[in-house]
Amino acid sequence: MAAFEYRQAEEVRDALSRHRVRYLFLGKSGAILLGFPDTTQDADLFVERDRNNGRALVAALGDLGFVLSGELAEQIERGKDFIQLKDGPFDLDLIFAPDGIERFDDAWQRHVEVNGFPVCHPDDIIASKRAANRAKDRESLPRLESFRDYWMRNH
Repeated sequence: MAAFEYRQAEEVRDALSRHRVRYLFLGKSGAILLGFPDTTQDADLFVERDRNNGRALVAALGDLGFVLSGELAEQIERGKDFIQLKDGPFDLDLIFAPDGIERFDDAWQRHVEVNGFPVCHPDDIIASKRAANRAKDRESLPRLESFRDYWMRNH
C-alpha cells in the first residue's frame, strides 16, 4: 500500500471545498499537514454529521473517483460513526464520531487552517489517538506530543 501523498490531500481539499463539505483533517494525516515528520497510508477526515453535509460529501467523493454503492452512500449521508473507503483512488477514513472529541463544532472552533486545509488542532489529534488506545496510537503518542509542544511554541 502506497503512502498518502500531499497531492491527494489537495485533491480532497479542493473537491470537498467545491461541494462545501464541513470536515477537518484528523489523525496522522492532519498532523502531517501541520508539519509532523511522518507518513501515513490514508487520510482521516472528521466530517460534520448532518444529512446535507453527507450528501455534499457523497458528491465530492464521486468527483474524486470513489464509486459508492447505494448502501455506502446512505451510510455517509446519515453519518455512520466510521467508514473506511479502500476501493477508490486512495484510502480514506470518514469519521463522524471520533474517539476523544465530543462535538464537531467544538473541534471546528479549535481547528487550524494550513494552506487552505482545515486541520484539527494538535490537542484534538492527540486526544483522539489517546482515546482510541490502539497499540499503534500509543506508540506514536510521545512523538505527537513532542511535535505538539514544538508546534505550539512556533505558532
